[in-house]
Amino acid sequence: MISVRDVSKRFRDQQALKAVSAEFESGKITGVIGRNGSGKTVLLKCVIGLMKPDHGEIIVNGLRVGKDVDFVEDVGFIINRPGFLDDMSGYRNLRYLAAIRKKIGTLEIRNIIQLVGLDPYNRKHVGKYSMGMKQRLGIAQALMEQPSIVILDEPMSGLDNEGVRQMRALFKDLRSQGKTLVITSHNSEDIDELCDTVFHMDRGALNPREPSSHRV
Repeated sequence: MISVRDVSKRFRDQQALKAVSAEFESGKITGVIGRNGSGKTVLLKCVIGLMKPDHGEIIVNGLRVGKDVDFVEDVGFIINRPGFLDDMSGYRNLRYLAAIRKKIGTLEIRNIIQLVGLDPYNRKHVGKYSMGMKQRLGIAQALMEQPSIVILDEPMSGLDNEGVRQMRALFKDLRSQGKTLVITSHNSEDIDELCDTVFHMDRGALNPREPSSHRV
């Protein structure tokens, strides 16, 4: 479903991506692990279409990103920290975003908020949310329009142990529905438990890594 072919990206004197090639299989969870600054986020931005590589090509669902399409349509994502309007509730924030494409309504929004462990009727403004609540809302935003591809950059950031457990269960359920997930993390435990295929990124270079045999 996602094919990255010889993709390179440079920022002045920094080579962010070095001839990266990888296949992200449909209906599976692919993990990309690496230190902060290793190039993980740059790679995801290129896959989605938020950033254009200097060389190479990226094909998603048979379409070349940046040529056949500027942005990938059927994808939900979190890149860096999720950003919301602080003076609105979580529900109103998602309703505002959903109005752009008009694919879902009130019921779907409330259901996805509840699915990530938040109260869809809570009127508290997002500016008063904890970091973990904002992260849950960001995951809800990525999933609310039922995309076939879900790309999550450090989705467990800010979550407590219970939140991590819940999100792991949710991501496994999405895989069982046939969704394609790409997850980055610096936490090898999340990657080992969740992922069917694992890549390690270091200084812009991407190489395959075998997942732990105890993944469930």
